[in-house]
Amino acid sequence: MNKLKMSPAGNGASSPEGASGSFLDRVAQHSCAALVMTRDAGEQTARSMETFPRLRALAKPQSIRVAIKVKGKFLFINLGDVVSVQAQGNCVWFHRRASSYLLRESISLVAEKLEIHGFIRIHRSVLVNTSFVEEIRPLSTGEYCLRVEGGKEYTVTRTYRKNLKSLAEFWIGTSACFPS
Repeated sequence: MNKLKMSPAGNGASSPEGASGSFLDRVAQHSCAALVMTRDAGEQTARSMETFPRLRALAKPQSIRVAIKVKGKFLFINLGDVVSVQAQGNCVWFHRRASSYLLRESISLVAEKLEIHGFIRIHRSVLVNTSFVEEIRPLSTGEYCLRVEGGKEYTVTRTYRKNLKSLAEFWIGTSACFPS
C-alpha cells in the first residue's frame, strides 16, 4: 500500500510502505526548488517585459500578413516587405522593393493601423517602415533627409521630426539633434 508522506518542503511524496523516505524527501525538495526557480525566472521575465514595453513589440514576429484589395482581388503581403506608404489624393501606394500597390484608403487610417507594426509618419503623405531606415541627416531648413535601403530619400518635415526618436531604443550624442 502507498502512503502519502509530507516532505520538509511541504510537498506530498508517495512511497511504498516501509521504504526509506529520505530519498523521496530529497527528490521532492529538489523538484520543489526547481519549480520555484522556474517560476521566479518566469516572473522576472514578465517584470522585464512590463518594464520595457518596446521589447515586447520587438519580440513580435515581423512577418505579419495583411490582405489588401487591388483591382478586384485580395493580395496577401508581408508588412516586413513594405518599405514605405505614400498618399496620392485619397489613395495610398504600398511600396515594396520590387512592386507597388495602389489602395483606396486614407493615409491617416493606414498610419493608425500600421503604427504598431513599426511604421512612422515622416510627412503628411509618407509613412516609412523603421526597419528599412539607414540614415537621417539634418537639413538647414530644420527638416531632415531620411534614406531607406535601396537609396530612396524622403524629407521629414518639422511637424513629424519628433517621430524620428522612435527609430532607435536610445540615442548617443544627439542632444542637439532633437531638441524637446
